[in-house]
Amino acid sequence: MKKAQAEGVRSRAVYKLEELIERDHLLKPGISVVDLGAAPGGWSQLVRQRLGDTGRVVALDILPMQGIAGVEFLQGDFREADVLSQLEAMLDGKKLDLVLSDMAPNMSGVALADQIRSMDLAELALDFSRQWLKPGGSFLIKLFQGTGFDDYLRSLRADFSRVTMRKPKASRARSREVYALATGLKASGAQPGGNRA
Repeated sequence: MKKAQAEGVRSRAVYKLEELIERDHLLKPGISVVDLGAAPGGWSQLVRQRLGDTGRVVALDILPMQGIAGVEFLQGDFREADVLSQLEAMLDGKKLDLVLSDMAPNMSGVALADQIRSMDLAELALDFSRQWLKPGGSFLIKLFQGTGFDDYLRSLRADFSRVTMRKPKASRARSREVYALATGLKASGAQPGGNRA
């Protein structure tokens, strides 16, 4: 965090995203991006800087976030239907190029319970991506290895043409945290309201 503060960025997570977007060329001028689990705002800040004056960045988090010029922010719990409706209203029917999810539940310290809650959030983020990404769009999500992880990767591989696992250098070596980058949403998964179990 000291390096992050010295460089004027909001969190260490920025360095993870920076590495991922450089390597995979995720950001192109004019794209529309939703950042789920955005606070304190490091990812949104970085995306906005990279896009310059083009494109659109919408951020959502259960926690408050200090404003960032050029980023639209919605505070609320992504698991609640009315918050999801507000987010969808903000998008106004316009499909996205990229969904980022750095969401994680408040950790209770009970490993299995935390893993289940984490995978529930991941499922919601995937549902949202299926509905709102343009065909060919990309989805980058933080996951924790454990119960449900392999099944989740199978779901990603069913919906996207390419799924790559990434462990950024900025991640702590001992952490079970990995990032899944799913690119090329298949057109069949892109129907609004489709694939809702």
